[in-house]
Amino acid sequence: MSGDDEAARIRAFWGRLGLPGLVDVHTHFMPERVLRKVWAYFDAVGPLTGTPWPITYREEEGRRVGLLREFGVVRFTSMVYPHKAGMAEWLNGWAAGFAGRVEGCLRTATLFPEEGVERYVAEAVTTGARVFKAHLQVGAYDPNDPLLDGAWGLLAEAGVPVVIHCGSGPVPGRHTGPEPVARLLARHPRLRLVVAHMGLPEYADFLGLAERYEEVRLDTTMAFTDFSERMAPFPPGERGRLLELGDRVLLGSDFPNIPYGYLHQLRALERLGLGDDWLRAVCHDNGARLFAEHSQEIHRQGKDSSQRPG
Repeated sequence: MSGDDEAARIRAFWGRLGLPGLVDVHTHFMPERVLRKVWAYFDAVGPLTGTPWPITYREEEGRRVGLLREFGVVRFTSMVYPHKAGMAEWLNGWAAGFAGRVEGCLRTATLFPEEGVERYVAEAVTTGARVFKAHLQVGAYDPNDPLLDGAWGLLAEAGVPVVIHCGSGPVPGRHTGPEPVARLLARHPRLRLVVAHMGLPEYADFLGLAERYEEVRLDTTMAFTDFSERMAPFPPGERGRLLELGDRVLLGSDFPNIPYGYLHQLRALERLGLGDDWLRAVCHDNGARLFAEHSQEIHRQGKDSSQRPG
């Protein structure tokens, strides 16, 4: 399929639903040398998973932004994440600059268990970060590390969503799986976690956390696609729970680091058979509402702060 054909079919998808476009909470833009290392990882991941992982949108940055515009993605993220201490604050600075020059990008930030994390998380929040990314698999850290506790509390209070890769796919990590996240939520029940990849492969457990905690959401990144269904199929018996949680499932794609076209993620959601109302909510309305709510929360906190005695 040519780029023009794909864009036309994607626009026809959301146009049929009567949407103004798509809100994708899980897209990756990062410094060029970091992205090249990420692509090298996926080039080599075949031996780990037994499945080749070609990068469909291996394009320069401007072209990648242009593709999202052609697809009609009206809001997207620049998911960045560190694999060691000393990276997060630098990545946050880059992401702030990227969002400042790219219309439609929700300013994204990240964190790592290290000295100073609460300071730079607070700085990112107060200067306009709209969403955070936490990657327990790549970062190889426990979300319950005491160094992170103040940062989690700050994010919970501010209502800033955190897209968290915590499921054990495509390969398990030392701190992946539902148990560490369950312990985190027990301490910070108002934390707005967005579980990436629907928690693949521990779908049922993460659906359970969303049922237990009203601020927990899940993104669709790579879930239900042919690629993921071969590795970790979503249990058909859990589809009813997807429908019941329809206001807390958000479109995510992992663009550009996906081994198939963007349209396939949308078709995979459609073939679940959960109806157009569910698709409208997932592909646009839930994300638009979440980030509107975050803006209102920041405004409220700023108003409350201005009214406090000095």
